[in-house]
Amino acid sequence: MKKSVLFLMILFLGLTSAISFAADAGITKPKIILLISEQNIQGPQRAWWASEIDLSTTEATLAKKLIESGFKVLEPSSLTKVIKENSAFRIVNLSEVKSVKLGNLSKANYVVLGKAIASSGGKVPQSNMISCFANVTAKLIRVKDGKLIAYLDASGNSAHLDVVTGGREALNNAA
Repeated sequence: MKKSVLFLMILFLGLTSAISFAADAGITKPKIILLISEQNIQGPQRAWWASEIDLSTTEATLAKKLIESGFKVLEPSSLTKVIKENSAFRIVNLSEVKSVKLGNLSKANYVVLGKAIASSGGKVPQSNMISCFANVTAKLIRVKDGKLIAYLDASGNSAHLDVVTGGREALNNAA
């Protein structure tokens, strides 16, 4: 446990240093597109690029962390024209090939492609609250060569009186 925490701290410090160096050298921040479809409890699977306008809970949480770390997260509004011109992008389950093509057309450096799903469990003992949990799986893809850089997965949980709100909290925790 201590080794993994130390590794994450060193990785974060290295990433922060590299971004600071790049900024000082006049190099632009790496651009990322987040393509994570999301399904909350009692809801359909959604994806902003397929028809939705807003980012999902998972994407919003990840975008905030990436921006704080020095990355430029491309807004859906900046990709609207590209998506409208090519209807192949308007599906929830976007393939790696299509996500890389979208990345190239939007001049992104990386694409995060994945799914986030929230589910409800049983009632919390001696309470009216319902346990909720979420799983997020994603792939980090470098756009210039389509190389898969990393697989990512996480889980989160929450307890709430309302399952939809609990699911959103669990998705946020997983992100």
